[in-house]
Amino acid sequence: MPQPTPPRPGDAPNRPNPRDPRQPLYTVTADALVAVDFGPRFGNRSRRTRPPGPYRRLFTVPGARAFTLGNLLARLPMGMFGISAVVMIAGTRGSYALAGAVTATGLAATALVAPWTARLVDRYGQARIAVPATAIAALGSLALLLCVHYEAPAWTLFASYAATATTPNTGGMSRARWSHLLKGDDDALHTANSFEQAADELCFMLGPVLAAFLCTAFFPEAGTLVGAVLLLTGVLLFAAQRSTEPPVHARVLARSPLRAPGIPPLLATCLAMGAVFGSMEVATIAFADAEGHRAAAGVILALQAAGSCAAGLLFGALRPTGPAEHRLPWCVAAMTTLLTLPLLAAARTNSLPLLALALLISGMATAPTMITTMTLVQQRTPEAHLNEGMTLAVTGLLAGIACGSATGGWMTDHASATAAFGVPVTAAATALMISLTWRTPPTG
Repeated sequence: MPQPTPPRPGDAPNRPNPRDPRQPLYTVTADALVAVDFGPRFGNRSRRTRPPGPYRRLFTVPGARAFTLGNLLARLPMGMFGISAVVMIAGTRGSYALAGAVTATGLAATALVAPWTARLVDRYGQARIAVPATAIAALGSLALLLCVHYEAPAWTLFASYAATATTPNTGGMSRARWSHLLKGDDDALHTANSFEQAADELCFMLGPVLAAFLCTAFFPEAGTLVGAVLLLTGVLLFAAQRSTEPPVHARVLARSPLRAPGIPPLLATCLAMGAVFGSMEVATIAFADAEGHRAAAGVILALQAAGSCAAGLLFGALRPTGPAEHRLPWCVAAMTTLLTLPLLAAARTNSLPLLALALLISGMATAPTMITTMTLVQQRTPEAHLNEGMTLAVTGLLAGIACGSATGGWMTDHASATAAFGVPVTAAATALMISLTWRTPPTG
């Protein structure tokens, strides 16, 4: 029996070098030399070496997915309650004037109560304040539903809807959690703020559509009922995530956000930007109505929110350059420039499809502007009053929306729907002047 021939010096080894596992194994068959590669495939190797994206890294933070899910459930009704109340009241009472007055009363009550609710959240904690405040708001919604259904006096509608003003600023509480969890990581916080703004746009895009569907497909009170259930469920889930809740500052004496350097001009900017949103909504509805397609106004406005949502997600994936106070004027300038597109589309073409395209493009400047604004609010607000500071910014937006709606309506009645598209451009230009004039640096 022949013995195997020992390898001669210089012969290639018949097995891979154990120090290099990527080297293929060579073997011989009857008439061919075969190389066997036991290394990882290209696709697997690329997945192993490719770093995760900024949003994927964001949600690897322990507890982030859980509180985000609850917050999104609680935030969706914010885009449902207004249109649900209008459809419900106008459908049963036959008066859009009454429906508008009731919702305006609720908006005014929210502007007054929300900062106090946020101050209590900062002082006693999110879970201890948000849950009972939400319960009161949900009871107010249910009371409104019952008063409408059983044809109670008109004053009961105002009182019931005013009780919903205790609804906590769930978006602000979520941003406060990110600020606590990502302290010191500016890039990750930028991504988190971008995600939150995109979530706002998504909720205000889907909320009215869902509310209109529920109120028309089932019964007029369905939108308000489902919104109240979602709000309470979402806040309960959100508050249950205690591991990510920011610490309270019950004994910390800090000045009010209104007295912090740089905050008043930021609130004035929010007021002007709110006027952009309020007047644009009225102008779009009036223009679509004048063209005989009022039902299309909701879809057109949803496209504006979709553009903002997409831009917000893209903006969050980019690494910001320079301080936020230097980026804000550029963002507002872009917003002002793009807002001329709907005005030109309405004035030159009278085409709803072109107006929809113009709103989609102009909406892309909204999210970056709001993200930068909220970043500055976080930087300039004392940590002990973070929820209050962000709620004041939201209050400024709500007040601006109310003023913009009234101005846009006046312009529509006394000039034309096309002329009303000049109001958002004017409001954005005002915001630009404020951001250029009051560039107060944050204090350490």
